[in-house]
Parts: sequence; structure tokens; C-alpha cells
Amino acid sequence: MSGGRGQRGAGSVLVLLVVGVVIVVLAAVAVMASGIAARRQAALAADLAALAGAQRVPDEAAACATAEAVARANDAVVQDCVIDGAEIEVLVRVVVSGPGAGWIPAQERRARAGPG
Repeated sequence: MSGGRGQRGAGSVLVLLVVGVVIVVLAAVAVMASGIAARRQAALAADLAALAGAQRVPDEAAACATAEAVARANDAVVQDCVIDGAEIEVLVRVVVSGPGAGWIPAQERRARAGPG
């Protein structure tokens, strides 16, 4: 019986260690998930902005204004808008929100659209 007294409470320490590791892993997953969500949001906003802007491509000002409005409606900001012939190319930026806001930089994606 005297051999068991030195190990009293060892199970509690092990449980606390496992719980701590699980919390750290879950926090890391949440940070990564917020970055992935922002990346997908930026890609979607860029695609939609380019498609909307392509409808007004002959008029550069109108095409870029339309792309900016569509990007803004998707919580993104147009960083660059270039008309090249009958095509439009937009670069949008989405700020990461949620748990990854302080850890992951804003996500930028580029999209190009023109006549079919």
C-alpha cells in the first residue's frame, strides 16, 4: 500500500495536460479556419466583381465602379481594376475576421472576366 501513495494525483495532472493540449489544438484549428474562410470569401468576391464589371467593359469607369460595388457588397475592397481590351481584371482584398484576425494577414485574390 505504501507504493501507491507517491502516485496520488498523477491522473489529475495527466487529465489537465490532455485538456490543455486539446484546447491549444482547437484554437489553432479555429485560427486556420478563419483564414481559409477569408481566402474563399476573397476568391468569391473577386470572381463576382470581375463578372459584374465585364458587363460594362467598354466604359472603364463604369466597369470598375460596378466591380467595386459588387466587391463591397461581399465585404471586400477592390485594390486594383484593369481593363485590357474586352477583359477586366480585378484584385480584391478581404480582412480576416474571427479568431485569426490578429494572426493571419488580409487575403487578396485576383479574377479576370470578359466575353465568352
